[in-house]
Formats: sequence, structure tokens, C-alpha cells
Amino acid sequence: MTMMKQFDSMLSLTLNDGNRAQVLAELAGGRAVVACLCAAWCDTCASYRAVFEALAQRHPEQCFLWIDIEDQSDIVGELDIDNFPTILIQRDALVAFFGPILPDPGILQRLLQAQLAPSAEELAVLVEASAERRAWQEISNLSTLLQP
Repeated sequence: MTMMKQFDSMLSLTLNDGNRAQVLAELAGGRAVVACLCAAWCDTCASYRAVFEALAQRHPEQCFLWIDIEDQSDIVGELDIDNFPTILIQRDALVAFFGPILPDPGILQRLLQAQLAPSAEELAVLVEASAERRAWQEISNLSTLLQP
């Protein structure tokens, strides 16, 4: 199988200049965006892509977004990416989670369940619960980062 065929069957979006407006529309439309921030040169990221795609297949109601931090450095250049994979989960204008996780399929599944379980009102309270979560709203909010 060629690399192109592999990417043709992806269920997640790979962020590029041509689909930024689509991602903003997904957020505005009420779908959660589950983004994985990785790098093409990272072997861990390359193997994690299959895990990410499998989760996207099980959760078609969410928007799964792959962001190469080097290809999209204008968007993520200011974000503090300590390790790969780094996951960002955003619902509407609220960042529910931002941080590195272990590259284990069960961890991402549990994280997704935990971050999507609260109602919108409960999430609004949670994002104000700590300085770290308040900072996520400013530094890693896709609604802001993707604006032209």
C-alpha cells in the first residue's frame, strides 16, 4: 500500500491551510475537536496515528484532527509541546484538555470519555477551576489559533 492510499482512508482531518475554516465550522457547529499534535519525524507519532484513527472510527460524532507541529508552526508555534503525543480536546470555545499523554489506546479512550461527559455548563465551571485550565483557554484555544 502506498503512503497516499493510507492517507486517503484516514478518518481524521490533517490540518492544512485549506481546511482551517472547516475546523472552525466544526467547533461552531457543536462537535468536539480532538486534536493530536505531533511531528512527522517522530516514530512515536507515526505509530500513534493508527490508534488515533481507530478512535476516530469509533467516535464519528467528534472531529479528529491531526496537527503536524512543524507544518503548522504558524498555528502552534507558541504552544509549549513538551512531549508526543500531545492531545487537545475542545468543545465549542472551551478547551477541555491540553497536554501530553502516554501513547496507549486505552488512555486516549478514557480521556475522551472523561472530557466529553460534563455538560456545557459543567465544562464552563471546570475550565475556571485551576490556573492551568484557565491558561489553556488563552494559549491553546483552536477557535483563536485558527482565525485568519
